[in-house]
Amino acid sequence: MTTPAIPNPFKIPELKEKILFTLLCLVLYRLGAHITVPGVNAQATIDFFRNQSGTLFGVYNLFVGGGLARATVFALGIMPYISASIFFQIMGAVFPTIERLQKEEEGRKKINQWTRYLTIALAILQAWGVAVFLEGLQGAVAGPGFGFRLLTAFTLTTGAVFIMWLGEQITERGLGNGMSLLIFFSIIESFFPAVIQTFEFLRTGAMTVAKLVLVLAVMLAVTAVTVAIILAARRIPIQIPRKVMGRGRIREGQKSFIPLRLLTANVMPIVFAQSIIIVPGTMAQFTNVSALRNLAEYFQQGTWLYYALYTALIVFFTYFYTAIVFNPVDLSENLKKQGAFIPGVKPGARTSEYIDHVLSRITMPGAMFLTAVAILPIILLDAFNVPFAFGGTSLLIVVGVALDTVQQLQQHMILRQYDSFMKQGRIRFRGRQRLM
Repeated sequence: MTTPAIPNPFKIPELKEKILFTLLCLVLYRLGAHITVPGVNAQATIDFFRNQSGTLFGVYNLFVGGGLARATVFALGIMPYISASIFFQIMGAVFPTIERLQKEEEGRKKINQWTRYLTIALAILQAWGVAVFLEGLQGAVAGPGFGFRLLTAFTLTTGAVFIMWLGEQITERGLGNGMSLLIFFSIIESFFPAVIQTFEFLRTGAMTVAKLVLVLAVMLAVTAVTVAIILAARRIPIQIPRKVMGRGRIREGQKSFIPLRLLTANVMPIVFAQSIIIVPGTMAQFTNVSALRNLAEYFQQGTWLYYALYTALIVFFTYFYTAIVFNPVDLSENLKKQGAFIPGVKPGARTSEYIDHVLSRITMPGAMFLTAVAILPIILLDAFNVPFAFGGTSLLIVVGVALDTVQQLQQHMILRQYDSFMKQGRIRFRGRQRLM
């Protein structure tokens, strides 16, 4: 029997609704990311952020799609919710009570509610800080004062809560993970100005065609390697023994595997490392302490101390975050409850030690890859004088979210394909045809 072709996603009614709903939410998100906060001169903030790519402001502005530089109502973006989620994730590894709640259905609902409350609290604090920061920029605020701070804090907090709600709606009614898609579109929005600027460099002769072709080849190779590394996993075989089901029936043993991802920590080690290494430069920019300014010079991009410390931080946080998100003890207990085991390894503590040993071995190559991807943009900017940064956090997020969204889309399409096959299939029973 010939396998039917995978249908067009827009020909599947429920899938079409999910895609259109997701696109509508993303359009609303990007529209709000261009509405300036009342009483703010956006040009003044844009001028300030032009030289903030290597500071804490530049990193934050990247994740909110330039909303902070334009002082928009969505200037906080999804960052308060991400910070609250990471907080409870780390607390789950520290406090057993929260860890137990994370394993229960009702407990997860309670933690989600706590995450929303913490998001609002963080949004209020960050919004007030942004309001004070805007007042400190020359020519940014027409009428500074308590009224401006209160209005700005209320506007930015409302925008952050609306973005949190929008992300949850995409997750529930749309396609893909809502929070990840919001960050995804915030990052790729900066691609279009970079393309225009690249053509401007070609027109003025600041970049040659040969150099551009070389850069594009490097970008293609790095993207391909990134896709392969994100999908890479170490498969640990497991065996489910035969069981007697009753009345002489025996269930055959099954063979499966546990996939241990090479990048279990994903992009978080780079985020943590970058947040720490840019602190000296950010503090030196707003203080007159000579010692702090001299210290910041040693941590400038391109220095050997910068590369060494950046590498050490990424490796440390890779192991740290992997230990938080992956618990070998829980995995070994679940295998033991199911009667499954790793061939040649005793169930229980030995299984946990074996999984932890394998995970530790594959984490180091993942950390080295994260380091290479994080340092790549700096090398491209210095060596080729390109008008855009390629690699690092943005590359991993874009590739990871794209792969996850495509996978969910394929799952919906394959499920619909099998449902259609079951409805249309015919099986003969004793000379008759019976509809399934």
